[in-house]
Amino acid sequence: MSVTVDERAAAELRRRLADELEETGDLRSPQWRKAVEAVPRHPFTCSFFRRIVGPGQTLWEPITAASAGVGTWLKLVYANETWVTQLDNRVLPGDVTEPAPGVPTSSSTLPGLVVRMLEWLDIRDGHNVLEIGAGSGYSAALLCHRLGEDRVTTIEVDTGVVARADAALEEVGYSPYLITGDGLVGYPLRAPYDRIIATCSVRHVPYTWVRQSAPGAVILATISGWRGAFGLVKLTVGADGTAEGTGLPGTISFMPARPHTPPEITGAIDARTAYHDSERRARYGLEILDATRPHGWASRFVAQLAAPGAQIASAQYADGPLITCLIDVDREAFATLTPAPNGGWTVRQGGPIGIWDDIEDAVMKWENAGSPAIEAFRIRVTRTEQVVWLDTDDGEARWALP
Repeated sequence: MSVTVDERAAAELRRRLADELEETGDLRSPQWRKAVEAVPRHPFTCSFFRRIVGPGQTLWEPITAASAGVGTWLKLVYANETWVTQLDNRVLPGDVTEPAPGVPTSSSTLPGLVVRMLEWLDIRDGHNVLEIGAGSGYSAALLCHRLGEDRVTTIEVDTGVVARADAALEEVGYSPYLITGDGLVGYPLRAPYDRIIATCSVRHVPYTWVRQSAPGAVILATISGWRGAFGLVKLTVGADGTAEGTGLPGTISFMPARPHTPPEITGAIDARTAYHDSERRARYGLEILDATRPHGWASRFVAQLAAPGAQIASAQYADGPLITCLIDVDREAFATLTPAPNGGWTVRQGGPIGIWDDIEDAVMKWENAGSPAIEAFRIRVTRTEQVVWLDTDDGEARWALP
């Protein structure tokens, strides 16, 4: 549902947003500045959820022009913030009147990140662009302003998200090729693409994206896993059907592509972890999974590369210590970490692989290389494998993506 706003006020807020994004370094070129100033964001965020953090579970407060007041709502719309637009694949802000629990499944990404990624794509006049994940439709509108709507294809799996994005795009005067479908298989009917950008995260780069790219094309995607570690990578597609590139700086996160969401951990945690094969003092503890620590974003990414099938959970029994569990459902393996009485951590492991052994070995290699940030990692995608590696003094540290 559209909202009547003061267009002069909205235009001034867009200008201020462009100024802010230039100051942060996200916005660097006049072409994208013109797009930010011209494309209204408010039709794409008529309503959204604002996160409420407090004791217990996270809640999401529905925000509309009616509930917040048009002026306050409009200022929130043009803030450099991500606004969640859907919970649990079905709940919309208009469906609730009070703060509600839930897992975000669609959003309007903060404009700074949207523009930063568009700048990194190095788009040129005449390029044919495929966007994976329509979201609110705002980034597609920016692309349409820059290239023309005939050069923009965006694909989204959720029919409701497609309908809302399409309505907002029509309202602001753009009609890109908006497709309902699985973005992981791309859209071959509009290929080849000069640029592909994913606004969801993936466990590996679908080779279909490489196959549908022109030689020299750029693919921008966020590699993630089931423990919330993320690495944005930029790949260049070669004439031989491979793609290679590096990580990009910054702490960037996206919701996972729905086919890449983790399997459910069924059964009680204590039943899954009752019989361990080994017990020892851990060389590293849970600090390596803490993204808020210095270098923590990268160490968490390394841990994920080493054990891509592991999910994290916690349990506490009676008055005992909090137990942190890493569980690989498919491999039927686990590792548990508990604080040791004299400091440090005790790790117990079971199953055909040593989850924490692999993580510790990977983190040690990363530390020996100087604990570099994400941009030091390289990635290569071929028809048969995907490898992430890090150059070290004694060779390379390599990990295969699942």
